[in-house]
Order: sequence, then C-alpha cells, then structure tokens
Amino acid sequence: MWVTVSVTAVFITAILVLDLLVAGVAAIFGRSFRKFFLGGLWALFVPVIVLFYGMFIGRNNYVVNELEIVSRDVPESFDGYRIVQISDLHLESFGSRCRSLARAVSKVNALNPDLILFTGDLVTSHPSEMDSLEHVLSGLEAKDGICSVLGNHDYCIYRRWESDSLRAAAVRELVAREESLGWHVLMNSCVNIVRPAADTISVAGVENISQTSYFPSYGDLDKAMADAAGSFRILMTHDPTHWHKAISQYPDIDLTLSGHTHAMQFSIFGWSPSSLIFDEYRGLYMKNPGEPGSSSLRSHSVSSDSCNLLYVNIGLGETAIPSRFGAAPEITLFTLRHSE
Repeated sequence: MWVTVSVTAVFITAILVLDLLVAGVAAIFGRSFRKFFLGGLWALFVPVIVLFYGMFIGRNNYVVNELEIVSRDVPESFDGYRIVQISDLHLESFGSRCRSLARAVSKVNALNPDLILFTGDLVTSHPSEMDSLEHVLSGLEAKDGICSVLGNHDYCIYRRWESDSLRAAAVRELVAREESLGWHVLMNSCVNIVRPAADTISVAGVENISQTSYFPSYGDLDKAMADAAGSFRILMTHDPTHWHKAISQYPDIDLTLSGHTHAMQFSIFGWSPSSLIFDEYRGLYMKNPGEPGSSSLRSHSVSSDSCNLLYVNIGLGETAIPSRFGAAPEITLFTLRHSE
C-alpha cells in the first residue's frame, strides 16, 4: 500500500512541477501565470484515475493472445497442438481476488489446451500465498499436463530470513506444493512428449537465469537440454534476458517462452517504460542466426524454420502496485502447425 501511495505522490509532484514550469514560461511571454497554472491543475487527477482504473478494471480484464507457430520441425501428429502459456501469477496479488483468479483459470480451460506452460513467479515472497488459492489452481486442466519453472520471486529472496537454510526450505516447500497440484516443475530438466510413430516435441525448463546481477541465476541450460529428443524444441526460461545466450548455445531451440517483465504493468499508445530496461519485454520476437539483434513481430502466424522465436508473456498478477493500465493480464495460446 505504501508503494502505491508513494508512486502516486511522485506522479502528482511531477505534474505539479511541470504545471509550474509551463505557467512560468507563459508568464515570461506575457500570458497570465495564474490562468495557465489553474488550468493545468486538472492534470493532477490523471495519476489517481489511472491508478484506480488499473486496480478495479485493468488488472481483472484478462486478454487471450493467439499465435500460430509454423515449422517443418513440428511433427505431423502435432499439427494443431495447443499450448497455453501463463506467467507471473504473484499469488499475493490474488489474496482478496479468488473469484478473479477462478475466471482466469476458466479462460485457460476454455481454450482446450493440450499442454499448459507456466513460466515462473508463482508467489511474490513466500509459499504461504498459495494457502487459500490452491483449490483454484488445481482446476487448471490440460491433456498432457502442466509444466512450470521457477522465477526470481520463487526463490523467496524478497523478505528477511533468519538464515539461508530457512529460505531454501521455503523454496523446497513451494516446489513440493506445485508438484502436489500435479504440475511438473522443470528444475533444469525437460520432458519429451511422444505421439505415435515416435513423433516427439521437447519442453525444457531452467531455473532462473538472468543477465543482470540483481536477479539470482541458478539455471543450468546444458543439463536442461541434455535429454531433449524432440524435433521441435521449446525452452521455458523466466527472464527474457537469457534468450540470446540460450540460443547461441543451442540454436536448435525453436521457441523460447519467458515472463518476468509485466511490461511494468503500464503502457500508453503502445509504449511501456519496460522498453527502457529490456530489449525484449512483451510479445513475439525473432532472431535470425548470425544477426546480433532481434525484431519484434506483430503477426498472428509465424514460421520458426529460419529463425529463433521468443515470446514474453506479461503475466497475470502484479508486484508493488496492484494496478495494470494498458498492460492487461495475459493468457497466450500457441497452436503448432506442421509445414512441409
């Protein structure tokens, strides 16, 4: 709550200072300081309006984004295979919104997924956030089950602990509670999903790996990819900053799924402050082998035959500020298509 008040106060102060500057410049050019200053005060209500819209409407307005991934590496028996990605639940943000979370679960199940992939940050700081919500999460259904990885928050580093052993015990508890839901927690490991005629796709998952020292890195990509036997390979890695390094080590990773950024829970006219921090922060990106950068894609159907793909899901929950504006909570549906 104090974070919300503090951020709102910062925005109001910034608008007030800007209003004073504009009125001052107007006075220099002979216009009425008082008229310009009073006329600009209406803008002080903007941060409050944005905040309350995001709290009561924006963060409960779940959006489903659908994409087709076309590749000759997708086996014929997997043509039409439906994968749903969800991310960054931060269950603390659903503590008083059990019904809202239930609606999100219903939206996921209505997509009739073959597989659900959760790309980390189930909690914000402690596994006890699951206490009143496990019965809701247990309602998630997919024919081939649910796979998950750990995000930076899942290591319970954002609270004080008497010892590191207690924190480590909390992480083990979180993993155990996910597994009790029937989720397959990929701790630097992979699953191979096999169809008749030995058609196989692989889903590998690493523990959190970040290119910045601020976030913990426990992942082992070599270990995760060791048993990947599928012709089409998916990597789950919570932090998208790991993508470039991952595909430089394993260029045969067709699709990487990440979360983490939330698009900072704010976007206006397509711009988010998250773009100042992350090269890839929202949606679909491609990288051609040998090229240094990546390109953002807006297509609803894309081929992975000649490039590596990354999708950054901006999550369902929130941290710090319980609000979303222009960055609606996201559920992503991928449909795999076989290409001759």
